[in-house]
Amino acid sequence: MATTILMPALSPTMEEGKLAKRLVKEGDEVRSGDILAEIETDKATMEFEAVDEGRIGKILVPEGSEGVKVNQPIAEMVIGGESTAPLRPPQPDVNAAPGRSEESLQEKRPARAEPAQPS
Repeated sequence: MATTILMPALSPTMEEGKLAKRLVKEGDEVRSGDILAEIETDKATMEFEAVDEGRIGKILVPEGSEGVKVNQPIAEMVIGGESTAPLRPPQPDVNAAPGRSEESLQEKRPARAEPAQPS
């Protein structure tokens, strides 16, 4: 099973913070309680602990990033023996019609009828 690690809310009023220091890298094995990163708020710098055991699959937010919103994905963790493939599927091109080219779309459009002219 894979899971996404989110930016924590370290206080009730926290809306964003700085990922000041990352203490793990992609491929590292982590256990519950291991320190993953140091998060800096406007008032303090706090350690962020892992709650699950697994392997860091992908880092999504680099060290030193400021303005990271609470609940924003910051990393992906692989739990068990799964692959480190991204959790989010690739985003489809919203401008492309699936399985249809522009030519096939033009072929299926009805021809415009000319208005009837009185005789």
